[in-house]
Amino acid sequence: MLYHLLYPLRDWWFGFNVFKYITFRTACAGITAFLVCVWCGPSVIRWLARNKVGQQVRKEDSAAFYALHGGKQGTPTMGGLFMLIAIVGTTLLWANLANAYVWIALGTTLVLGAIGFADDALKLRRHHARGLRGRAKLLWQCAAAGVMAYLVTRLRPTDGHLEIPFFKEWSVTLGWLAIPFMICVVVGASNAVNLTDGLDGLASGCLAMVACTYSLMAYLTGHAKFADYLEIYYAPLAGELAVFCAALAGASLGFLWFNTYPAHVFMGDTGSLALGGAIGAVAVLIKKELLLLLVGGIFVAEAVSVMMQVASYRLRNKKLVFRMAPIHHHFQVKGWAEPQVTVRFWIVGAILALLSFATLKVR
Repeated sequence: MLYHLLYPLRDWWFGFNVFKYITFRTACAGITAFLVCVWCGPSVIRWLARNKVGQQVRKEDSAAFYALHGGKQGTPTMGGLFMLIAIVGTTLLWANLANAYVWIALGTTLVLGAIGFADDALKLRRHHARGLRGRAKLLWQCAAAGVMAYLVTRLRPTDGHLEIPFFKEWSVTLGWLAIPFMICVVVGASNAVNLTDGLDGLASGCLAMVACTYSLMAYLTGHAKFADYLEIYYAPLAGELAVFCAALAGASLGFLWFNTYPAHVFMGDTGSLALGGAIGAVAVLIKKELLLLLVGGIFVAEAVSVMMQVASYRLRNKKLVFRMAPIHHHFQVKGWAEPQVTVRFWIVGAILALLSFATLKVR
């Protein structure tokens, strides 16, 4: 909005020319989203607590899980609401709103946030304690991701190749598999973040790192000279996604202000499904889908640990691979304190983010 309002006034005062630069607006977006979360967070948390929108931890699900997290019963959840407010408001404020990629990313985030909100709301009703049925939730996620994938193919109909990190010359032509692949990326990222959101500060801290990484990747992908120099995919519209990613990173840090141990609020499915889907959507739009396996390695490990646990239980006569899944609970059962698990996962996440930058030159 400010880009459209103030940049045209550059002839009246040269200072308004600064709104032309994505780097300036990206930095401002990150700071603004952080401040919005810190400012409106306490009010939203009080409203959630007043309306008894609290975390449900039930003994009948798992005695071991209840022993670890029973003390979190009643902690306000659905804090993803003020994260979404910060992300959407900040993006509308600082991004170039004539950019189609920005609207696709925002739309995907909001629709997945609505699905998460419905799931959280149902969990608060006694007879719907488990929220949306798994298949129904997955179906709605696939539908949202499918619309996004369709819009992307309309914007770039002849672009169906898949870049492989660490290799300059290698790529895979997806053809008709492009849309199913994009759906898998968005839905997979959405659910992976949802599974990671089990410890105070874990998901929000990792999200901030991934969002910062993709913010830089989006900027480089949308800059013709940098993309040519690095020999990476060039998408003219991708640069503005740096602003969106910075808003996501700022909102994640602002939420972490209240979500760090001991957490005063949880993001719930409202936040985790939306923000995971947002990361997946950006990965698709800038064609860095496979890079998500590296930069979002913590999310991948969490999702894979659950799949391994379920497969082992069903196929190996109820034998388990981990003491508890997702994997962050495995380390808790082994005796690691919750803050230890969180910070150590952050450290690994930061190393993976740094390694992802190496893919730009080590190819």
